Amino acid sequence: MKRFSIIIIILFFVGCLSSQNKTSSTLPANEEKAKEAYAEYCSGCHGEQMEAFVDRNWKHGKDLNSIIRSIKYGSPDFGMPAYDSVISDEVTATMADMLVKYIKEVDAYNPAPRPTSNIFVFDGIRVRLDTIATELNSPWGFAQLPDGNYLITDRAGQLYQVDHNRNKMLIKNTPAALSEGQGGLLDLKLHPNFSENGWVYISYSKYRMDGNVKMTTTAIVRGKIKNGEFTDAQEIFEANPYTSTKHHYGSKIMFDDKGYIFFSVGERGRENEFPQSTQNDNGKIHRLHDDGRIPEDNPFVQDGKSKGSIWSYGHRNPQGLIFDKGTGIIWETEHGPRGGDELNIIRKGANYGWPVICYCINYDGKPITSISKKEGMEQPEIYWTPSIAPCGMTMITGDRYPQWKGNIMVGSLRYKYLNRCEMKGNKVVKQEKLFSNLGRMRNAEMGNDGYLYIAVESPGRVFKVVPVE
Repeated sequence: MKRFSIIIIILFFVGCLSSQNKTSSTLPANEEKAKEAYAEYCSGCHGEQMEAFVDRNWKHGKDLNSIIRSIKYGSPDFGMPAYDSVISDEVTATMADMLVKYIKEVDAYNPAPRPTSNIFVFDGIRVRLDTIATELNSPWGFAQLPDGNYLITDRAGQLYQVDHNRNKMLIKNTPAALSEGQGGLLDLKLHPNFSENGWVYISYSKYRMDGNVKMTTTAIVRGKIKNGEFTDAQEIFEANPYTSTKHHYGSKIMFDDKGYIFFSVGERGRENEFPQSTQNDNGKIHRLHDDGRIPEDNPFVQDGKSKGSIWSYGHRNPQGLIFDKGTGIIWETEHGPRGGDELNIIRKGANYGWPVICYCINYDGKPITSISKKEGMEQPEIYWTPSIAPCGMTMITGDRYPQWKGNIMVGSLRYKYLNRCEMKGNKVVKQEKLFSNLGRMRNAEMGNDGYLYIAVESPGRVFKVVPVE
């Protein structure tokens, strides 16, 4: 893999250099090389059709020199890798010039056409998409209330209550989330006994100032919604240590059938520091009582050194977490960098290997590790290469979708579809792409009405999936 990657990089940039002194009449050829460069190095994070560049909001300067610096040195706190160790200054300048032309030109953004109908036919089933909510930025968390209305978090920092006429009511006094990088107001779950106690659980990117630096972490808070306000707030978890990075928060929440709350915390971009140690909270799946107390039977609670809330470790950035009531299995998805996205069964006290083992390479083409298996470390049930950027997921239950019952649905941010994993026992036996090009698929949830709901970005909308004859 290492030798192959180096050869590809050399061949690609030799081609770039050979054309940098040609006249503007060769622009189409250069533009094509820029597209190839973008697909190779950038699309995994910024989207196949440059979704992150749609608003032309250049965080670090939009002039050529600023973009050269961004490519060369990256922005580690926001997850942008540096390419100075694999790409020469001369080649960086050439690639940056092409990318600037490619990204900044009005006609450069040319996404695949969105669906023109709300009726979709898949393998053995026909469904309709009903729009539930619109005019959102990045709809992250979703829950259906007992009265049939919805709660939706927007990563930009808002919590909305939405009725069946798409009317959104902003819920006031939610946690002060830092909406930078991948942070903001994130996942949302109702307590299993919500009808009796009213508890709503939210994950968010908490921050504090250390001089002029914003230090961030993943936090879990619970509260109640009364008269349009988030009240009685109780923070039940705060991951430590804080970091200056603004990505890999994890943040997915679930409850099991015994009432324990599980949630994910990403390794915050510090893969060599956090995920393989049980003496910090990052790169872990955690388990608590619903009020934040640490269960006495957690795997590391008695050793005197580890964090007692840890259930499993060795994770990168888990953004899918569900409980299968039929089997008692916890399913999880997590992002790899370039390739190596994983679907895992989460087991008590298990080590999932990151970054000691993986099926991926780094964003800059360098190998992360030379091994993909090691004794004492778990293997994924499946992995995706190239990376699909898996986000929210759910399992189809009930009788509204008999063809899909028991299937796991995984949102793809990168390729903008819902990935259907057909299950036989605990094995994935088939995969199907649903709702292609609808948008960056941020979340998938089952409502308490038995319907599947999906949330997309660019623009932010939430849909109800309704079977039709």
